[in-house]
Amino acid sequence: MMRALVFGLLAVIVGTTSFAQEQDIVVHDPVLQEVDGKYYLFSTGNGISVWRSDDLKNWQAEPAVFSEPPLWAKEQIPSFKGHIWAPDISYYQGRYYLFYSVSAFGKNTSCIGLATNITLDRDDPNFHWEDHGLIIQSFPGVTNWNAIDPNMVLDEGGNPYLVFGSFWGGLQLVKLRQDALAVADTLKHPLKTIASRKKDPALPNPLAIENNPVDAGGNAIEAPFIYRHEGYFYLFASIDYCCKGKESTYKMIVGRSKVAEGPYVDERGVDMARGGGKLLLQGDERWHGVGHNAVVNIKGVDYILFHAYDGNDNGKPKLRLSELSWNKSGWPEIN
Repeated sequence: MMRALVFGLLAVIVGTTSFAQEQDIVVHDPVLQEVDGKYYLFSTGNGISVWRSDDLKNWQAEPAVFSEPPLWAKEQIPSFKGHIWAPDISYYQGRYYLFYSVSAFGKNTSCIGLATNITLDRDDPNFHWEDHGLIIQSFPGVTNWNAIDPNMVLDEGGNPYLVFGSFWGGLQLVKLRQDALAVADTLKHPLKTIASRKKDPALPNPLAIENNPVDAGGNAIEAPFIYRHEGYFYLFASIDYCCKGKESTYKMIVGRSKVAEGPYVDERGVDMARGGGKLLLQGDERWHGVGHNAVVNIKGVDYILFHAYDGNDNGKPKLRLSELSWNKSGWPEIN
């Protein structure tokens, strides 16, 4: 459910690659950006947590993106204390775009903000995060969607879009201005829902389950990430419930489309907006709940990173990085 407020000890556990080494680092909802052989990891935390590595094995903590909570976020979300959720990092038009979420836990009193920088190297004299403030906002009883978990994607023509969402009406897609510094759509009309667990969008959300807030309903889908591969846009999403330790039921699904706006369908042709989605990964006897993934290409190889809950370690959430392969039909598989 929503982004976790309580974090345990996390570790980088890499699959069967040359990166096989474990180092404990505290992260949640990770995204990764490679720049000239250096790796920058951004994650949920006070001010947005940042880590840097030269080899994807040894990580060094860096100062948070924000040393103080953004004033605009405190004004919009009175309960906001600086704990920022689910960042997303992209390189676009000569700058790094860092979208991020602020929210009141368990409600869709939420905002997505944006900060940009021309470099991720803190030693560069040009290093400076410029906060552009509010990009999109959701309101209880007004918007049947939740403005968290952003991910920027470029369509087949290079135009920027933002996909986001958690529970409520599902995952939404909205067009950004060409400079990606604001939403291009007027938001006067319903946004485009590209994924939901509801087979019939006209039906109301079922009641909340598993001790989650009633306001959120039971449409347990969130954490979208769109990745382009060989002519398709692949929409990854997390379904069911995270953040419950060994009781977590998080799992990952995926669908694909020839165009960024969708529809995204699974291997059976079922639209993800109507409950479709190919199961990519689920928990097992050790890993209880796997999800909130990102995909990154490192030196020509695709990798998927996500967090899971270690049943051998009191259900502590741990970050995993594994190679992502593609089968003969073009669907992703995790080694």
